[in-house]
Amino acid sequence: MKLARYELNGTIGYGIVSGDNLNILSGCPFGEHSETGETVALADVKLLAPTTPTKVLAVGLNYRSHLGGAPEPQNPEIFIKTPSCINDPEGNIELPDGDDEVHAEGELVVIMKKQTRKATPEEAAANILGVTCGNDVSARTWQSNDLQWWRAKASDTFGPIGPVIVTDLDYTDAQLETRINGEVVQKQTTADLIFPVTTVVSFISQAITLEPGDAIFTGTPGTTTALKAGDVVEIEIEGIGVLKNPVVAL
Repeated sequence: MKLARYELNGTIGYGIVSGDNLNILSGCPFGEHSETGETVALADVKLLAPTTPTKVLAVGLNYRSHLGGAPEPQNPEIFIKTPSCINDPEGNIELPDGDDEVHAEGELVVIMKKQTRKATPEEAAANILGVTCGNDVSARTWQSNDLQWWRAKASDTFGPIGPVIVTDLDYTDAQLETRINGEVVQKQTTADLIFPVTTVVSFISQAITLEPGDAIFTGTPGTTTALKAGDVVEIEIEGIGVLKNPVVAL
């Protein structure tokens, strides 16, 4: 099932993608919901980030191809982005003043279905609603020089996700590809994650209670590429679709 969050004529809601149409839901996928029987064309709605999380967490160094000579971590290396960094499909990625090395990072993003605290990996799997595409936009100069990554990883617009949440995807082995202006700059399968999705969710839940709709970026592969105004970034994950965002200067 592909779940989308949308805006139509000032109304925001959820629907199930069916071909070129959207079957409208009452309620939301994180609680009580049902199909209304109403259908609209996908072309007539604006797709929004498919969740409004209370928390956004992310994993660093979760592909061996991204270690850059660093030792393989013993546990998932977690950092926090902010809910305010979440960005819609087609939303502008804004390059901030003060850092000329802003990079795109294509990632698989996990969306939680149930409250999750101190879960085993098996319990974590049952509490995941689905997965989507994400771009962990990162300002490298700030990332290197600041005490915390608060602006390097969580500046406004630095967390595009979407276009849909897929609830039945085998996320243990899905092809991920990042393109900038049509050129492939990252390509790897999620089977190469050092810490698989359920391990990451379980590890986080030992310290932080995850709530329905919370989002977890699971890491980026290989090397990353700097962005400039006028670029268009596409993150495509097999079975999910394409997350596309233009890049603009502030």
